[in-house]
Amino acid sequence: MLFAIAALRAIIEMLGLCLLAQATLYLLAGRRRDGNPIYRLFALVTHFPRRAVAILLPKNAPGWLASMILFLLLFVLWIGLALARTFV
Repeated sequence: MLFAIAALRAIIEMLGLCLLAQATLYLLAGRRRDGNPIYRLFALVTHFPRRAVAILLPKNAPGWLASMILFLLLFVLWIGLALARTFV
């Protein structure tokens, strides 16, 4: 059980770090971000989770809102799994 919690926590941590790196490249690369292969890699990794959160949002919500909500959700899950790890 401890291994499953640690593995899930690592996956969540990786997704959160990819979102942070993608946001940083968004700011640094500007309009040329779509041509950046590293940005596209981060977009590929985070596409499905961002899309899953965007489905729950209203249609007229801005695109960055799904990323922010996803990051907050991942952070809460990460903290929750850290607490769960201490009680197992």
